[in-house]
Amino acid sequence: MALGATFGELKGREVVDRIPGRDEDRVLRAGAALFDGSAREVVRVIGPDRVSFLQGMLTQDVEGLPAGSVADAALLTAKGAMVADARVVKRSDDLLLLTEPGFGPVVRGALERYLISEDAELSDATALFGQLSVLGPEAEALASRVLGLGPPAGAALRPFDAGGGMTAWALPQGQLLPGIDLLLPAEALGSTFDRLLDAGATPVGFAALEVLRVERGTPRFGVDMDEKTIPLEANLQRAIHYQKGCYIGQEVIARATFRGHMNRHLVGLRFAGALPSPRTELLVGERRVGWVTSAVESPRLGAIGLGYAHRDVEQPGTELTLAGGAGTATVQPLPFPG
Repeated sequence: MALGATFGELKGREVVDRIPGRDEDRVLRAGAALFDGSAREVVRVIGPDRVSFLQGMLTQDVEGLPAGSVADAALLTAKGAMVADARVVKRSDDLLLLTEPGFGPVVRGALERYLISEDAELSDATALFGQLSVLGPEAEALASRVLGLGPPAGAALRPFDAGGGMTAWALPQGQLLPGIDLLLPAEALGSTFDRLLDAGATPVGFAALEVLRVERGTPRFGVDMDEKTIPLEANLQRAIHYQKGCYIGQEVIARATFRGHMNRHLVGLRFAGALPSPRTELLVGERRVGWVTSAVESPRLGAIGLGYAHRDVEQPGTELTLAGGAGTATVQPLPFPG
């Protein structure tokens, strides 16, 4: 979730730069915070075979998703390692894959390698959409009042009028705090941002959401996951449908699930000392047992992060040493308590 060079982001940043981090955290936990996530990339899939094609490519049951719904998914290699993760938005005439910034071309390229005889077409639709997140305990009430949303309905998209005859959609958020994500025609981004801002939403920056993401134990592709990660290592069970038919990488996922464990898992870490750099090794004596992936300074919890630990040392309370004499890291349950 990186900031994109959009009207909403630029306008938001003017305000955010004057809000201390602790105040941003307070808004996220007690109000309605507004974030422009339009740098997320969008891969669009159209054509009569779009559903069956993605059914064989993604870990999610695309065929079983009702039209007008959203779900998490992952795209894997034949060895079960991740190409990327995505949110699948299933509309009546297309499928959208929302990816982390910079990974749209990666997803498109991986899919195109397997697109042989299927009647489906892939395209970069990032420029067509704006994406906003409204987060916090007041987010639903504020967004519903301003945008005229219907009541929440699980994983279903909630269409709304974005003005000028343009339709936009509210998506369930769920991974960070109570709230919603908005998928908008690009032309409606600025006006929707303004409407929410005028109604009392407070813009927050990327750093504040990174703290929240780490506290919730939500991994981000390109930071906590890469092309060597198996989704079960990153606790991505929500992105996997275990009863669906074959897909690329399924054998590895099935074998690991049957075995009942992975050799390492993503864990929470509480640091004593300065924040370590990503990829700092975690040690027990001289033995390498994992590494740090994310490290942030939480206004509530102090120096915390995410990282991978071998299953022998992943129990909460286990103290590990940071390589290079940078201090210690104590394993914490996810999400972080408190």
